[in-house]
Amino acid sequence: MALKLFNTLTRKKETFKPMKGKHVKFFVCGPTVYDYSHIGHAKTCTQFDVIVKYLRYRTYDVFYLQNITDIDDKIINKAKQENKASEEIAEFFLEKYWEDMKSLGINSVNKYAKATDYIDQIVSQVKRLLEKGYAYKISDGIYFDLSKDDDYGKLAGRRTADAEDAVSRIDENSEKRNKGDFCLWKFYKDDDTFWETELGKGRPGWHIEDTAITESEFGMQYDVHGGARDLIFPHHDAEIAQMESISGKKPFVKYWLHTEFLNINKTKMSKSLGNILSIREVLEKYDAKVLRYFYASSHYRTAIYFDYDLLEQAKNSIQRLNDFILSVKNGEDKYDLKLIKETRDRFVKAMDDDFDTPNAFAAIFDFIREVNKKGGGKKAYSLMTEFDGIFGILSTEEVSLEPELKRLIDEREKARKEKDFSKADEIRKELKEKGIILEDTKGGVRWKKVS
Repeated sequence: MALKLFNTLTRKKETFKPMKGKHVKFFVCGPTVYDYSHIGHAKTCTQFDVIVKYLRYRTYDVFYLQNITDIDDKIINKAKQENKASEEIAEFFLEKYWEDMKSLGINSVNKYAKATDYIDQIVSQVKRLLEKGYAYKISDGIYFDLSKDDDYGKLAGRRTADAEDAVSRIDENSEKRNKGDFCLWKFYKDDDTFWETELGKGRPGWHIEDTAITESEFGMQYDVHGGARDLIFPHHDAEIAQMESISGKKPFVKYWLHTEFLNINKTKMSKSLGNILSIREVLEKYDAKVLRYFYASSHYRTAIYFDYDLLEQAKNSIQRLNDFILSVKNGEDKYDLKLIKETRDRFVKAMDDDFDTPNAFAAIFDFIREVNKKGGGKKAYSLMTEFDGIFGILSTEEVSLEPELKRLIDEREKARKEKDFSKADEIRKELKEKGIILEDTKGGVRWKKVS
């Protein structure tokens, strides 16, 4: 079965055919680093991490590039509030973002590209848009002229913003030729960070950062662009307008992938509603692999409703997975080994269908049920760790046990052998109170830690 993905540009599933063999140029919009990253960022970044790792599993040579917006109105405003330089704010929160990504096991990105490292490329793009007549100057900056681009809005299927769009950073100015014209280069104001350039003293607009980065790293066209759904308009449509106007080549990007929203209490998470949860707040209560499973087990194009009860369910699912791999790690495969191939085929079929992780996990849990009926060993363990190379959710090493707890388990085993079941039950109860659950199996007693 060929790998298919849903392309936002064409609004249908398409067979994945990169522009150059199995080489894939893959770009995803990263954060504006002015605050701690929230659990919506974690959803998008985790789901694209899974997608990229699956593409590599399918032997695609993926170069994964992510931008970092480290100059922006939001950063400048935060710097003013804290009486700091904007560079200091950006560097601090960028480091925190990387720490959060490391915590979540997001390690598939080949390069993080900071916008401020591409000022020359940004200036070059703005100059070419001016020369080609797609841009114009007014008092506060240089703007893209939407009247010159009949295709603008083709990704979103519209030319005007709505309530679910990300903040567009489009300045209001009565001198603009068209209401939706967006700023490419902002001229210096007294309290701004700025660069001295051929365009004048100023700084880049938001949309131009990404196209300057991708043209520099990938060229004028590339394979995949990803991001959260609220970036489709105007941000991604603005990117298309900029790059296709400069190059004259279409499409700018062959495949566009967008993750759905994360909602809290059935409401979109947003600063204006005051319902933002940072990644760090959640990781104080739950292991990062629980949060990672929560995102990875949902389809990237499905909205997620976040609450801690659902994280508890995710925690229980991971416990079941971990219990299984530890039970088969040193065992013997007694089931029909055709099940390995059947499960792998089912898994690949699901993931090849627009990265259908819910059905991929269904194949995994069905496999566990079948193996548990007869007993599993190294081949089952190997298949599970193979899949975990994509999902990154399992703990394949047994947790160490404190000497006192080990002594109690040994004492209970001795009581059972002596048929002192009353004492054995008392010790089991004591261990449970200390967070240790025992399971008596044919292979001996097994234990696990619980909260």
